[in-house]
Amino acid sequence: MNSSDIIIKPIITEKSTLLQESQRRYVFEVNRYSTKLEIKKAVEAAFNVKVIKVNTINAKGKTKRYGPRPTALKTLKKAIVQLAPGETITIFEGV
Repeated sequence: MNSSDIIIKPIITEKSTLLQESQRRYVFEVNRYSTKLEIKKAVEAAFNVKVIKVNTINAKGKTKRYGPRPTALKTLKKAIVQLAPGETITIFEGV
């Protein structure tokens, strides 16, 4: 797998923005079957940064009702990546 197969998209919310500003942590939606080591290598290759730590979260898709039918939303895996001091990812900086 290359980095584009592992990293699906960045997750930009209020909480992820606060993590980014205070603790140098960035949040990505990643492939459900990727490991922490694969995520670390993919982020380092894609953004040319040094990753210290990777935490992952498996978020099960919720069940919603659309009229008479219950429908399941998609299950996703999030990765919270902490960078080394002095490192930043410019895609989040609004450049």
